[in-house]
Amino acid sequence: MSEPKNFSRYRWTVCALIFFATTVNYLDRQVIGILKPLLESDLGIGEKDYSHIIMAFQLCYGLAMVIAGRLIDKFGTKLGYGISVFLWSIAAIGHALAKGVLGFGFWRGLLGISESGNFPAANKAIAEWFPKKERALAIGIFNSGTNVGAIVAPLAIPAIVAAWGWQAAFIITGAFGFVWIIFWFIFYEVPEKQRRVSAGELAYINSDADEKEETKEKVAWLQLFKYRQTWLFFIGKGLTDPIWWFYLFWIPGWLSTVRGTGLDVKAFGLPLAFIYTCTTVGSIGGGWVSGYMIKKGMSPFKARKIAMLIFALLVIPVVFASAPGISTWGAVCLIALAASSHQAWSANIFTTVSDAFPKKAVSSITGIGGMAGAVGGAFISYIAGAILEHFKNLGHIETGYVVMFAIAGSAYLLAWIIMTVFAPKNKKVVLD
Repeated sequence: MSEPKNFSRYRWTVCALIFFATTVNYLDRQVIGILKPLLESDLGIGEKDYSHIIMAFQLCYGLAMVIAGRLIDKFGTKLGYGISVFLWSIAAIGHALAKGVLGFGFWRGLLGISESGNFPAANKAIAEWFPKKERALAIGIFNSGTNVGAIVAPLAIPAIVAAWGWQAAFIITGAFGFVWIIFWFIFYEVPEKQRRVSAGELAYINSDADEKEETKEKVAWLQLFKYRQTWLFFIGKGLTDPIWWFYLFWIPGWLSTVRGTGLDVKAFGLPLAFIYTCTTVGSIGGGWVSGYMIKKGMSPFKARKIAMLIFALLVIPVVFASAPGISTWGAVCLIALAASSHQAWSANIFTTVSDAFPKKAVSSITGIGGMAGAVGGAFISYIAGAILEHFKNLGHIETGYVVMFAIAGSAYLLAWIIMTVFAPKNKKVVLD
C-alpha cells in the first residue's frame, strides 16, 4: 500500500519524540567520558578505577534491559518510557553528589538500570507506528539521537564546567529529561487510540501487518530463547555494541593521552563533535540504504544482510587509527568512519527484530539483545582498562590503543559471518 497524499504523518512526530529522548539519553551517559581527564586530575580516578565505574553502568544496564523490555511489553510504551526517563534523569543529577569511585559507581549503576528502558521502548514504538518498509529509516532517525547527544556533550560540557564546575554538568544535563516527559505524555499514544491520526494513516501503518501474528496474547519470556532469530540478535549485539561503548567512553581519553599535545576537556570538543556529526549521517543513511533496497523489491532479510555487510567492511580501516605516522585528524577521520558504520549497522540490526517477530515481542527481544551488548560492553571496558593501565605503566599507552582498535575493526565482520551462517531460511517467527 502506497502512502496517500491527503493524510497527516503523525508517525514522524512520534519518531521526533523518540529522537529527542535518545539524545537526552546519550547526553546524560556521555558526560562522564568528557570529564574523564578532569576526574583523574581532581579525584585521582585512574584507568582501572574508571573502567570499574563504566562497568557498573554497563552491567546494570545490560541486566536491567531484559526486565525493562519485559515490563514495557506488559505495561505499554507510553507509561514504560515515561517512567524510564524520569528515573534516569534523577540518576544523572545524582552524579553531582559523588566524591570518588564508589559514589560514581553507585549513580552510574542506577543510571544504567533506568536508561535500560530507552531502546526497548523506542523500538516497540517504531514497530507500533511504522510499516516494515519505513522502520529502518525511522530507527535510523531516532538512533541518530545517540550521535546528537554525543555531539552536544563535548561542546557544551566544557563551557558548563568552566562556569560552574563539573557537578553542574551532571545537574543541567540531567534536568532535560524532565522537560521531555511533559511532551511525551501530551503527544504519545498508540495509533489506535491517537485522535490525531486519520483512518488513512492508520491503515497505512498496518498495511503489512499479519493479524494472526499481532494478537494481544502474552508471550512467555523463556519461550523467546528457543528461536534462532533471538540468538542471532543476541550475538550480533553482543559482539558489536561493545565497540560503540569503547568509542563513547574511551576516545576522549585517547585524545587526551595519546594524541595529547596538551589536549584537555576544553580542547578535544571539536574532534569529538566531528566524529559524532559523521555518525548521524551513518545512522540515517544506514536505515535509508536497506529501505531503498526493499522498495526496489528485495526482501527485508536480504536487504538487511547486504547493508550490514557493507557497513561491517567500512569499519575495518579503524585498525590503522594508531598506525605510526598518521595525523591526529587522519585518525579522527578513521574513527568517524567506523563509528558512522556502527550506527548504520545498528539501524539495520535493530530492524531485524521487528522483521522477525510480532510487535508483542519486539521490546522483549530488544531487551535481550541490549543485555548482550551491555554485558559485552562491560567486558570490553574491563579489557580496555587492564590493557591501557598495563601499557601506561610501561610508558607506551599508545600500544594499548593499537590493540583496542584492532579489536574494534574486526568485530562487525565476525558478527556478520556468524549471523549469516546460522540465519534460518524462514526469517519470520510465528509464536506458539
